[in-house]
Amino acid sequence: MNTHLVALQLMAAQGLLGAFDTLYHHELTEALPSRPSARKELWIHATRASFYSVLFIGLSAWQWHGLWAALLMVIFTVEILLTLWDFVIEDRTRLLPATERVTHTILAINGGAFIALLALTVPDWFAQSTELQWESQGWLSVFLALCGIGVGLSGLRDGFAGYMLGKLTQKEGKKMPLHFSNTSKSVLVTGATGFIGQLLVNALIANGQRVTVLTRNAKKAAWMFNGKINCVECMDELPSNYPIDTIINLAGARILGWRWSESRKAELLKSRVDLTHKLVAWIATSEQKPTLFLSASAIGYYGIQAIGDNTELTEDAPTQAIFMAKLCHAWEAASQSAEQYGVKVVRMRFGLVLGHGGALPMLLLPIKLLLGGKLASGKQWLSWLHVDDLLGAIAHIWHLHQADDTRASVKPVYNFTAPEALTQFEFSKVAAKVLHRPCFFPTPGWPMRLMLGEQADLLLEGQRVAPANLLESGFTFNYPDAESALRNLV
Repeated sequence: MNTHLVALQLMAAQGLLGAFDTLYHHELTEALPSRPSARKELWIHATRASFYSVLFIGLSAWQWHGLWAALLMVIFTVEILLTLWDFVIEDRTRLLPATERVTHTILAINGGAFIALLALTVPDWFAQSTELQWESQGWLSVFLALCGIGVGLSGLRDGFAGYMLGKLTQKEGKKMPLHFSNTSKSVLVTGATGFIGQLLVNALIANGQRVTVLTRNAKKAAWMFNGKINCVECMDELPSNYPIDTIINLAGARILGWRWSESRKAELLKSRVDLTHKLVAWIATSEQKPTLFLSASAIGYYGIQAIGDNTELTEDAPTQAIFMAKLCHAWEAASQSAEQYGVKVVRMRFGLVLGHGGALPMLLLPIKLLLGGKLASGKQWLSWLHVDDLLGAIAHIWHLHQADDTRASVKPVYNFTAPEALTQFEFSKVAAKVLHRPCFFPTPGWPMRLMLGEQADLLLEGQRVAPANLLESGFTFNYPDAESALRNLV
């Protein structure tokens, strides 16, 4: 048996498995490059990737003789140590999903196998004169070389992401912490592990609030917040005398994604409406009622505006008879049922939230790839909000509620959008200016309409929504225009 050839074949399998792990787990499901807590893990990945790049390219068509064989053993040893360190850091910073744990196990077994087989050839190589001897394996060599280039680029990506997250951490550390209350309150948060929820819970903890999280995966949530919160997977786990002063309801399945089939629509409704009903059912039996219930909704409540309609939609604008509007209406109606128990309910209609997570990275991707420009007509309105202003607005409403015993100054609905709404093309031009990219590439809307059906309205239609009640209440936006918001984030 040619152990060298088998080792190279196992290396090729390692390349495929590693590409899957990087793209599916690190980039898509876990989004490590945008997660500050993953900075050290990214640096380890970047370092390992540089060693793997050398191994893939160097072993693709060469035999390492003499002192080169000794260097090869050093690289194997360092790679193994980095892998073990990566396992430790992962376990300290995040709870890996089952698919990633399985993938890592297969990678470890396969990696151990090809390293062991190559190690068997090292004594023979070491006994020869020092040189890199050419020995092409045809298409296998080409594939391994491509894997080496790919893993090298991935390492550069992770290293740059780790560097940028370090700068982000420094910038976040200089921010004034959000102030929710002078006294420690007991807060229940749903949707805490999402993009907005993570930032909110960390801000609440920093402000000295006692946070309870309702989540489908209590272990993951506890891991995410370093055990600083109380986690429950069902409201029945909280006794009726459990003190909750404020509920912030952010939970809901991701809107953009699979085509809106009837089963998908049912899932979207269940994740929002049914959960909200469960919160209200718990309130009904609780001995100490919460005083404030902040419940998320979306500007999809207003339906869509025809292209060319420049009307500003404020909080009293009517809804429409389309699915997105019906979903938001049912969600809000579920939360309003808490009012019968003396709870002040505030509905927060979110626009497009800009931050290091969420939809912004995907919005900026075509611009970064020099493909920015109009989407369909480009005239559809885009109502957005910087995530820092979103958190600030929640704190602002909380303060209004605490300052006014009559609660008259707190409106029942607030649009969470910036004062400046832009058309899609205007927003793309601003983003291109900030990123120093051109913005001229038109993208037709019909392929999106064909793929997504009704869901395409979220991207091809729009709403010009104004934050009338927030402005009237005296809230000051840190990022009132898109350029200042994008410069802060990019």
